[in-house]
Amino acid sequence: MLLDPSVEGQSFIEDCEVCCRPIQVTYSIEDLELISFNAGALNE
Repeated sequence: MLLDPSVEGQSFIEDCEVCCRPIQVTYSIEDLELISFNAGALNE
């Protein structure tokens, strides 16, 4: 999974590469440094 450090914060849904189930990804970047990262199963 690649994160774009030019975006300060983002939340998106991506399919798992193994089981193809959706994963919600949320992250924050400050001064090009990853501050927070969370990835979990999408509650459907």
